[in-house]
Amino acid sequence: MKNKVLLVLGLFMALGTMAQTTEKEKINSVLDGWHQAASDADFEAYFGKMTSDAVFIGTDATENWKNNEFKEFAKPYFDAGKAWSFTSVQRNIYINKTKDFAWFDELLDTQMKICRGSGVLKKENGQWKIAHYVLSIAVPNEIVGELIQIKEKKDDELLLELKKKP
Repeated sequence: MKNKVLLVLGLFMALGTMAQTTEKEKINSVLDGWHQAASDADFEAYFGKMTSDAVFIGTDATENWKNNEFKEFAKPYFDAGKAWSFTSVQRNIYINKTKDFAWFDELLDTQMKICRGSGVLKKENGQWKIAHYVLSIAVPNEIVGELIQIKEKKDDELLLELKKKP
């Protein structure tokens, strides 16, 4: 009897793990497809993988785009057939218990060299959609001082402007 209980418990745990893996595979597919759509300059496929209220935060401090603003910004690049090309080389995915919300981080091979992406996905009508994405340029600790010197003037100007806003 004890063996049967352990067997049943083991099966439930295995099924739970398989369901988790399946959701992670779906999320990986969405993210990989999203990056591929940008590489292919496929505007509809790219934005179709995002929620209507999605936010994209770019590498520039001024880039905090609501979905419609980001579409407006990106459209000329997609129309020219030259959006951007990001390939995930490492990704971590985390899913909540109800499997309708996920967050992730990834290292990307890009034209800017290694970048980090992180974000949030949520399920809408049974489909995973990107609700929030943050792109940042990965900077090796050894050269942070040099980078600060390069961007100091621009950052100081932007900080003054931002501090003036109510």
